Formats: sequence, structure tokens, C-alpha cells
Amino acid sequence: MRFGATEQDVEDMTTFDPQMLLSGQYHDMLVAGLKMSLQFLFWAFWIALPLGLVIALCRLSPYRPLRWIGATYVEVVRSIPLLAHMLFWYFGVPELLPDSVKELLYQGPVEAICAVVALGVYTAAYMAEDIRSGIRAVPYVQTEAARALGLGYMRSMRLVILPQAFRMTVPPLISQTLNMWKGTSIATVIGAAEMMYQAGQVESQSFRSFEAFGFASIAYLLVSLVITALASWFQHRFPVRTM
Repeated sequence: MRFGATEQDVEDMTTFDPQMLLSGQYHDMLVAGLKMSLQFLFWAFWIALPLGLVIALCRLSPYRPLRWIGATYVEVVRSIPLLAHMLFWYFGVPELLPDSVKELLYQGPVEAICAVVALGVYTAAYMAEDIRSGIRAVPYVQTEAARALGLGYMRSMRLVILPQAFRMTVPPLISQTLNMWKGTSIATVIGAAEMMYQAGQVESQSFRSFEAFGFASIAYLLVSLVITALASWFQHRFPVRTM
């Protein structure tokens, strides 16, 4: 029993109340948290995918310094837990910035910015390896054909190799996107008002643990199913074709 709770309170807490999930203050808090988590996913994805592509190209570059940079990034980032990334970007990085930049940063939603950057930088390392595997899965004869037509390394990648590689990497990239979606919950440790943070606030104010965290669990599940369905549609709409 919670401190200060009456017997009536305890009885109320053991009764499922779906109404709080459909309307009212707690409903608004949970929906706001869901919207924030979706925004984290959207912006982190558009950091992770382009950055992952750049890292993958570095790892496949004919130039040794670029390969070393790409390999170092992947190994370092993947060796550090996402929680540590969140804490580093929130507590550590702002202290390295000039005072004017730091002041400007703290005037905005610093928790959200740090969470998105940490999540994007972290996921990029995994996406880079998936993209690299997709590029290497494209038959090498296509690279040779592109070179025979006079295309350089970057043009052959852009016009011939990458369009096929991205189609082959859809399943692993979707898996990384799902991991990123679930990883948004870790932003609660730095006070970002995402879904798990709001569920915790609702639970502490209403003592409705089942409803609060049940809403969050169902929301995570439904969004994951939507992402998986979109990936399945994409694979059927744009099947992989290689020579």
C-alpha cells in the first residue's frame, strides 16, 4: 500500500479504469508523450540514415584513412551503451561548447535535442554496417561494368550500387528502426518528456500503474507493427533485382 493511501484508494487502484486512457488530463499527458517519442524517432532516423551511409562509404573507400575513420566510429560507438550516450550528450557535450552557444542551447528543449542526437549517432553505427553489407552483396560485376562505362567511384555508387543495396538492406534497417523506436524510452533518464516519462508522471500522480504503463506498452507495440507493415509493403512494391 502506498503511504497515505486509504482503503478506498487501494480498492480503486485495483480496478481497471479505461476512461482515464480515453479522455482527461492523464490521457492528454500520455498522448503528448507518444507524440514526443514519435518526433524523436523521426528526427533521429534522419540523422542515423545519412550518417550511416557516409560511414559505410568510408569503410568501403579505397583510401585507408577513410576506412580507418569509418571502422573507428563503428567500433567506438557500438561499444558504448545507449544510456551512456544519452548522459554524455546531455551532461558532457554542452560543457565543451562556448558560453554563448551553451546559453542558446539551454534556451530551447535541450533534453529533446540531446536525446535525438544521441539516438541518431548511436543507431548510425549499426545502420552503417547494414548498408555496408548490402553494398557488398551487390555482384561485383556491376561495379566493373560501371567503371568500364567511365563512372568513377562515387558516381557508380550513386547510380548503380546504392539503389540496389538499399533495397537489400530494408529488413536490417527496419530492425534498427524498431530498436531506435524502443530506444526513445531511454531519453526519460535525462528528463525528456517522451512516452515513458509521461507514463511515470501519470503513475505517480494517479497510482494507476497498469493503465499508464499499459498505454505505453500498447503504443510501442502498435507503432512497431506499423513500421513492420510499411517495410513489408516497400519490399513488395520495390522487389530486389540484381544481375
